[in-house]
Amino acid sequence: MNPSKRLARIAGVLYLLVGIFGGFAEGFVDPKMYIADNAAATAGNIIANSGLVRLGVVAHLLDGTFFVFLAMTLYILLQHAHKSVARAMLVLVALATGIICLNAVFEFEGLRVASDNSYAAAFGLAGSNALVMILLDIQHYGTFIAQVFFGLWLIPLGYLADRSGLFPKWIGAILVVGGACYIVDLLAAFLAPGLGQKMHSFVVIPSAIAEVSMVLYLLIVGVKIVNPRASIVS
Repeated sequence: MNPSKRLARIAGVLYLLVGIFGGFAEGFVDPKMYIADNAAATAGNIIANSGLVRLGVVAHLLDGTFFVFLAMTLYILLQHAHKSVARAMLVLVALATGIICLNAVFEFEGLRVASDNSYAAAFGLAGSNALVMILLDIQHYGTFIAQVFFGLWLIPLGYLADRSGLFPKWIGAILVVGGACYIVDLLAAFLAPGLGQKMHSFVVIPSAIAEVSMVLYLLIVGVKIVNPRASIVS
C-alpha cells in the first residue's frame, strides 16, 4: 500500500474512534446526567447511573487520546502542504484535548461528591447537591469552550487538505465551513442562548457533514495518488 494511503487509513480509524468515544461521552452520557438549573435531579441522575458516569469519564479520556494521535498522523501526512499551518493544527488539538481531559476530572469529582455521604453530612443534602451542580456546570460549559478548538482545528485541516493535493477541493472547503459553524454555534450559545438553542440543530449540520465526509474519505479512498514534488512550506 502507498505510504500516504496507509497513513490516511490510520487517520481514518483514529478519527472514527474520536467520533465514537466523543459521541458516547458528549452525546449520550453527559446529557443523561446533566439537567440545567436542577441540582437535585442532576445529583440523583449521577447516583442512579454511577457506572455510566465512569464509562463516560473513560470515554472522554480515550476521545482526547485518540484526538492527539489523529492530529499527529495528519501532521505527518499533510505537513508538506504548509508546515506552519500543520503546527497550528497540532496546537489547537492539544488545547482541545487538555480541556476535554480537565472536563473529565470535574465530571468524576461530581460523581465522588454525589456518592460520598461525608459531603452531605458536612454541607447538608442541598449543599452537597449544589456542589455536584457546580462541578457539572463547569464540565458542561467547559465542553462549549473546547468547542472553540474543535472548530478552529478544522480550518487549518481544511486548508492543508486543499493545498496538499491529496484530497478533493470540496473536502477542504466543507471542513473550513464546518469549523466556522462550530464557532457560530458557540457564540450563539453564550451571547444569545435562546436563539442558540433554536439555531443549534441547523448550524451543526455542516460541521457533521464535513467531519463525516473526511472520515469516510480517509477510510474508503485514503488519499488521491499524486506526485508530491513541492517542498515543505515553513
